Amino acid sequence: MPERSGPDLKFETKYRRLHKGLVAGVDEAGRGPLAGPVVAAAVVLDPKCIPEGIDDSKALTAAKRARLCEQLLACAKVGVGIASVEEIDRLNILWATMLAMQRAVDALGFRPAFVLVDGNRCPNWDHQSHPVIGGDALCLSIAAASVVAKHQRDCMMEALDAEHPGYGWRSNKGYAAKVHQEALRRLGPTPHHRRSFAPVAQAELDFGPCVAESVARGGEAIHLG
Repeated sequence: MPERSGPDLKFETKYRRLHKGLVAGVDEAGRGPLAGPVVAAAVVLDPKCIPEGIDDSKALTAAKRARLCEQLLACAKVGVGIASVEEIDRLNILWATMLAMQRAVDALGFRPAFVLVDGNRCPNWDHQSHPVIGGDALCLSIAAASVVAKHQRDCMMEALDAEHPGYGWRSNKGYAAKVHQEALRRLGPTPHHRRSFAPVAQAELDFGPCVAESVARGGEAIHLG
């Protein structure tokens, strides 16, 4: 099996020439977790200042993502967009993700000539854009966006872990790890859990509607079943 070469600038070069302007790459982090927001990032790379080692965020350690994120914020144009748990539950995770992507591009502070989006579809926006399946492993600006989005969301979940200990968010970042699912059954959901996701909905049924308020106050949830 040939060794993976990593993302490059072929997509950016093609669309920059076609549209005669800056090309942004967009990716998200946090579609699958049971808790926390979904976070998207938009990145326009400066060809004269591209940090070494940019890759799909899943292929990097947390320390490498943190270092790259700091470098990208210093030398690239970066926008970050967030869709809240409430928006995820109201819109569903797909459209909340699209909303976060729209907000990320808006947060750039200027209108890019073209936008490359990781995945198989683009948001319903008025930007000229193109989806790239597996883009975080193929397209350098999308890979950069994946690094920023993942690092920013991880930091948010680590902060929430301090507010709501017991769910293991510092390590599992809100995903359905065993320790997280066991805590859901034992403690019930917090205000940061996605109630439209089945394991959380079941936990809320088990504990009743008052559990989120109790956990938010730092009180101990009591299962009356």
